[in-house]
Amino acid sequence: MYGTDDADASPATHNTDTDTETDTDTDTEWVILDDPLPRVRRITLNRPEKRNALSHPLRGAILLALREGDQDPDVRVMIIRGAGPSFSAGYDLGGGNEGYEYPFYTPAGEGQWPRHVTEGWMGIWDLSKPVIAQVHGYCLAGGSELATGCDLIYIAEDAQMGYPAVRFGVPDMHFHTWFLGMRRAMEMMITGDSITGIEAVDEGWANRAFPADELDDAVLAQAKKIASIPPDIVQLNKRTVHRQMDHMGMRAGIRAGTELCALGVHSPAMAEFIGKAREGGLTKALTERDEPFGDYRTADSTDSGN
Repeated sequence: MYGTDDADASPATHNTDTDTETDTDTDTEWVILDDPLPRVRRITLNRPEKRNALSHPLRGAILLALREGDQDPDVRVMIIRGAGPSFSAGYDLGGGNEGYEYPFYTPAGEGQWPRHVTEGWMGIWDLSKPVIAQVHGYCLAGGSELATGCDLIYIAEDAQMGYPAVRFGVPDMHFHTWFLGMRRAMEMMITGDSITGIEAVDEGWANRAFPADELDDAVLAQAKKIASIPPDIVQLNKRTVHRQMDHMGMRAGIRAGTELCALGVHSPAMAEFIGKAREGGLTKALTERDEPFGDYRTADSTDSGN
């Protein structure tokens, strides 16, 4: 299976508070569910020690919680955020999938993995209720795919969104050109560089950026606005936006890109990286990957907030 990023990248400098008092709190092994405001469901990724690496069971728990919230008449809007220092630093490449199947069926064959994860995140578009991504810290590779699948993105100013795995392979979900434009997308795809929360807003990937310590309150204020509008109208207006993107070819384009990801799995560069990871360990291979760039896993990455 081709996962796409290091979920052990250096942590950001702030945490997300997951101890908010609510009327309904549900702690599970993989996610924390709470209702911080009337008609607002919040889903907190609960692997802070792994920077919310997207293992199979965590992805399944996210999608299940979203489906349940979508069917709950008391819920009008949902929020996805991450516990600990990051929203999500990517797919779990460190053995977290051992013993677990994919959380939902995807036909087998070449490209099964990118088709599988793309189908899951893009399926958020088809839910009747809006989903907000609350992004802080690292939002890398699979984490950026999850956030992109949401209807709205509110991000911490010092967050980092990127796809460092392009330094050894091809992304699963090719959203960059659609949301960031050709020039920025090209730069990110051939360097692996990340962008800050402020840049993500300026480029069009995120809606608004806030200081990290104000992000929780800002997101809840937006969710409260959405929850005050009749849900049948919100559902139709959510679909008006996604239908236009569908007609412009976004979903078809992203689906077509999964075939390039499948091709990338067979590249000499990927084979070399996998060989290094098997021989010297994943952490060493990822550190060597990022050393020339001075980011993510290098010694000065903590100082720069990456």
